[in-house]
Amino acid sequence: MSSIQINNVTKRFGDFTAVEDLSLDIEEGEFVALLGPSGCGKTTTMNMIAGIEDISEGSILFDGQDLSSTRIQDRNIGFVFQNYAIFTHLSVYRNLSYGLEVKKINKSEVDSRVRAMADRMSITHRLEQPASSLSVNEMQKLAIGRSAIVEPRIFLLDEPLSNLDAGFRAYMRAELKVLQHEFGQTMIYVTHDQIEAMSLADKIAIIDQGKLMQYGSPLDIYNSPDNRFVANFIGSPGMNLIDGKLREEKSQLKLMVHGGAEIPLKGQVKSNFTSDGSVHSGSFGIRPQDIYFGDKRSSNDIEMKGIVDVLERVGPKRIVHLQVSETNFIAFDDQDQLKLGEKVSFFLPSEKSMAFDHSLIKNIKINKPLMIAGNIQLNDNLENYKKIADIIDISGGLETSGLKDKSKIDIFLNKVKEIHNET
Repeated sequence: MSSIQINNVTKRFGDFTAVEDLSLDIEEGEFVALLGPSGCGKTTTMNMIAGIEDISEGSILFDGQDLSSTRIQDRNIGFVFQNYAIFTHLSVYRNLSYGLEVKKINKSEVDSRVRAMADRMSITHRLEQPASSLSVNEMQKLAIGRSAIVEPRIFLLDEPLSNLDAGFRAYMRAELKVLQHEFGQTMIYVTHDQIEAMSLADKIAIIDQGKLMQYGSPLDIYNSPDNRFVANFIGSPGMNLIDGKLREEKSQLKLMVHGGAEIPLKGQVKSNFTSDGSVHSGSFGIRPQDIYFGDKRSSNDIEMKGIVDVLERVGPKRIVHLQVSETNFIAFDDQDQLKLGEKVSFFLPSEKSMAFDHSLIKNIKINKPLMIAGNIQLNDNLENYKKIADIIDISGGLETSGLKDKSKIDIFLNKVKEIHNET
């Protein structure tokens, strides 16, 4: 077993930064998932841990030792790829025995360990057959077994289940967890599948655009996302995230949403929005399963009225889409009591609701023109938007009753002239 410390690691390919200032502490025997969208830097991070890619800046330590100058084959790391990487010209037996033979393990022990692993992977009946004759599912079993049999101190898995059918993926997830407990290995698992990450990992590192968004246990990340990206990425169906502007009317703080909807803020979520006095806009977040119907349960819960727009059957439950003006909320109709087109009251528990400001965007480096759009108004500080964006879509903010308003356009153009000092 081995602990891993990733310290301020950056990886550049020419002018492109694939991983930026990434730090993770992985304890001995932990199962850690690197989770994020395609191209976010997950596989690059794993390749740096394995020694396949050099580090541009920072360091990676194994049990406190820097192995950057140590050959890959001498690091005692097992690697399972998405594309299996097995010896198709050899028998299943020889694939399993190969790593043990390289380590010069005596023949009787090799045979014992090969047959034990084949039994574990349910491929004993295939031992004498060529690996090329295996099914896709069996090939991935063999790939995992071949890496696990040498008992590496660190086990790296790069999307190993993505090519498998859904039923077999569920089976292999359970098998991987059993293997990890049996051998006590430190495992790092790259995936874009949140179900895999949530079901397998002790901790999850969520990465986007090469930067660490959050690192913690699955439940911590699900219940307490650090930012809007994490909140949106974790959960199925995804969290309701409603963007708007803060406005106080008659001592009541509201989030004013595009299309005319208003969310009156109460309790904890109100405190979260107002904790930073400089925040004037943001996103209201609530998980679909936390929205409820019927009688109000707490004085701080937020009552909304909407129209049942869509009903979707998902197993024993129904997902309901609720239309409030031009804003859509997703919830669960647990009692099968709602009807399409009816107007209903529903409640947003304040203690389950979340507030996200838009400050995260300031810390994201994007090598492309960036446009900000959505509920931007004339009274906003355009100078602040200019600091983080190349393009500002203010079209809706220049309208009155759905039509462009010449007086508002003139005001906007004068503001732009002041900022740029040009016509």
